[in-house]
Amino acid sequence: MPRERQKRRICFVTGTRAEFGLMRTVLEAIRDHPKLQLQLVVTGMHLHSAHGKSLDSIRAQGWKVDAVVPWKLTGHDPSLLAEQTGLAMARLARVFQRLGSDIVLVTGDRVEVLAAASAAHVGQRIVAHVHGGDRAPGQIDDSLRHAITKLAHVHFPATANSERRVIRLGEDRDRIHRVGSPGIEGIAEAAAPRALLLQTFPKLQPRRFALIVFHPMAASAKVEYARAQAVLSALKTAGIQQTVVVYPNNDPGSSGIIRCWRANRRDIAYLLPDVPRPIFLGLLRDAAMLVGNSSSGIIEAASFSTPVINIGPRQQGRDRSQNVLDVPYSPAEIASAAKRIWNTGRPRCLMVRNVYGGEGTGQRVASILASLEIDNRFRRKLIAY
Repeated sequence: MPRERQKRRICFVTGTRAEFGLMRTVLEAIRDHPKLQLQLVVTGMHLHSAHGKSLDSIRAQGWKVDAVVPWKLTGHDPSLLAEQTGLAMARLARVFQRLGSDIVLVTGDRVEVLAAASAAHVGQRIVAHVHGGDRAPGQIDDSLRHAITKLAHVHFPATANSERRVIRLGEDRDRIHRVGSPGIEGIAEAAAPRALLLQTFPKLQPRRFALIVFHPMAASAKVEYARAQAVLSALKTAGIQQTVVVYPNNDPGSSGIIRCWRANRRDIAYLLPDVPRPIFLGLLRDAAMLVGNSSSGIIEAASFSTPVINIGPRQQGRDRSQNVLDVPYSPAEIASAAKRIWNTGRPRCLMVRNVYGGEGTGQRVASILASLEIDNRFRRKLIAY
């Protein structure tokens, strides 16, 4: 009898709770596909208690973690961040070799993703990239995202604009598959029911609180402390008494934000170092507004028609739905936007269409990964013009 063909090994590298939650439906589809074998490599923020040590949560949810790659916290020193990125690249190369990974799957624009894509590409493994072509200045995010696109062999952009940017970067059209954002697939069903939220957060009532997710843009902890303080002060000025705050990512400057949240602990209803995705989605659904600069405000919030106050340039240039209000780092403008939404205790809510919408993203990504013809032509990338 002919030997049964070995399953294609798809290795997903994750560095943050946000990206892992965003990719859940894709990971489930890969895990369940008869021709694919899912491998999971965890690094970055997942490993640190200061950010909730979400590695424990991943395992508690029943996911098999195939490798853990060390990643030290770097505080506000960009040079140390660069050093950790290089170390992770070397470690990931060894992990891919040990696991025999055929395709390395990554998403977004973070340094952990750059390390994984670089290690895989130089190691002559196929790189698949989700959410390429987006624009998000961040600290170095926009440059990293497009660098990862150039390292990737197959692209899964979420929107038509993002697809056009990937094409303009010189990528072959037959490598590009616009699939929508996996983060909004089945989002309503994935959100925790209100009964569970009330049990977990007994102080909260639906549409009576603001959800804050605020990440650093400056490397200075002092600057980010002041910005975080301005957010809290602005919401208090707007008359919003209850806030639920989720810790920032581990980019330089994050220590200042965390220090501010801790210093103002008495004014925060719930302060969450880490939060499981179903709980986070339930909070996002039930909040009067999302305040901060998280991609969840750009991508997921519209699926619940939750108003978003997007602060500063971190998400500048990304496609957004009509529920998003963009404001600068100005306490007065943040407070003004919050007052408009809060509407003296009768929060406004507009029914909007999510520009990242679409179902079946996970299945489509898995099917494409299973059907790719990986030969020497596919491995050798040439700029298309």
